[in-house]
Amino acid sequence: MDLIDSNGNASASTSPRSSAPTGTALAGEPLTGTGKTVINDGVVAKVAGIAAREVTGVHALGGGAARALGAIREAMNNTDVSQGISVEVGETQVAVDVTIVAEYPVQLQQVANDIRSSVIRAIEDLIGLEVTEVNVTIVDIHLPSDDAADAEPSKAALR
Repeated sequence: MDLIDSNGNASASTSPRSSAPTGTALAGEPLTGTGKTVINDGVVAKVAGIAAREVTGVHALGGGAARALGAIREAMNNTDVSQGISVEVGETQVAVDVTIVAEYPVQLQQVANDIRSSVIRAIEDLIGLEVTEVNVTIVDIHLPSDDAADAEPSKAALR
C-alpha cells in the first residue's frame, strides 16, 4: 500500500508508523519516561512488619489489644503482618513506630537496634524511601513458662 505524505511523496510503508513505537527500549536499555508511583502506607507498614518479625528476640508485634485481635485473625487463618507497626510516609521519607513483645532472656537494647537495622534495610532496599527514624516500644516480655501455662488446662476449667 502506498501512502502519500503531506508533500505529495509516495512511500511503500504498510503502516503510517514505520519507526519503533515510542516508549519501547532496545534490549538492555531501561525505559525512560514520566509518571508517578504511589506506594500506600499499608505497603510500607507490611514491609516493616515482616522485617521486624524476622529479628531474633521478637516474640510478637503490637500491644495487648492488637495481639488479642491478632489471635482472632490467626484463628481464622488471616494474619496481619503490619500489626504493631505505625508509619508516617512523606514524598521521599518515612518514619516508623514498632511495638513489640520481646522474648526472655534477650538484651532489649540489642533487639531494638536489630529491629531498627532490619526495618531500615528493608524499606530502603525494597521501597526506596529514606527512613528518618524507627522508634521501638517494648510493651512486654514473653516468658517460656507462659507457653507451658497456656498448654495445661487450668484447674478451674476442670471443675
